[in-house]
Amino acid sequence: FFFLWNNFMMASQSRPRPRARARLGARVSRVTAARGSSLRAVRAPLAVCASSPMQVSIAGAPASGKGTQCASIVRDFGLVHVSVGDLLRAEVAAGTENGKQAKEYMDRGDLVPNEVVVGMVASRLSAEDCVENGWLLDGYPRSEDQATALASTGIEPELFLLLDVPEDILVERVTGRRLDPETGDIYHMKFKPPPSEEIAARLTTRSDDTEEACRHRYKVFTEQTEPVMRRYGDAVVRIDGDRAPDDVYEDIASTIKSYKESRVAA
Repeated sequence: FFFLWNNFMMASQSRPRPRARARLGARVSRVTAARGSSLRAVRAPLAVCASSPMQVSIAGAPASGKGTQCASIVRDFGLVHVSVGDLLRAEVAAGTENGKQAKEYMDRGDLVPNEVVVGMVASRLSAEDCVENGWLLDGYPRSEDQATALASTGIEPELFLLLDVPEDILVERVTGRRLDPETGDIYHMKFKPPPSEEIAARLTTRSDDTEEACRHRYKVFTEQTEPVMRRYGDAVVRIDGDRAPDDVYEDIASTIKSYKESRVAA
């Protein structure tokens, strides 16, 4: 998905490259947030300035609850939420050069190439609000190729949060999901049932909210994400996502706070 690096490279020159971190002997401890276990301290790379804004990516399979967690992170830590899907739509609507190129592919029903999307991402992350406040990159990069292209622009997340939810739980979440076509509200027949029979009677199911489609999406997500996690190594933090949203967020917040504190200590 990717091109157009110049603006971003100017803004990211102060950011340490992986080799520079290695030369300094920097290490970030892997954290696995599992039921009943306490979070270990997350150490920041020594080359990261304690006062510099945080740069975080978050990933999770469809129905992992990523959207809910992103909203909480933005609320509490002030990071700028950057979703590639939203970014694509905004660039197309604004008629930017990247947006025009993306629209050509989208109009043909083709996937937007990496070299186009990386230009959008790099440009967005070099914007003033992201530079001043830090960013939360939502669901990206999704593959090793995307991570490599992103790294070529100088973009390397300090933390890569992975919401870990078992496949069968994801299937249960997806197949029970219902949409109210009149209000746009989302319900779940088990976890958030409709408040009345009248509403229940008009609920619809998305055509791709099936077990087969969910298992396929999970397989693709797992196959694509594993190489990304290997690339980012100790920056990856696995969060147990098979819990109540507030419990999941408690671990996420603890991880981010621990990391921020380690920057100051370093």
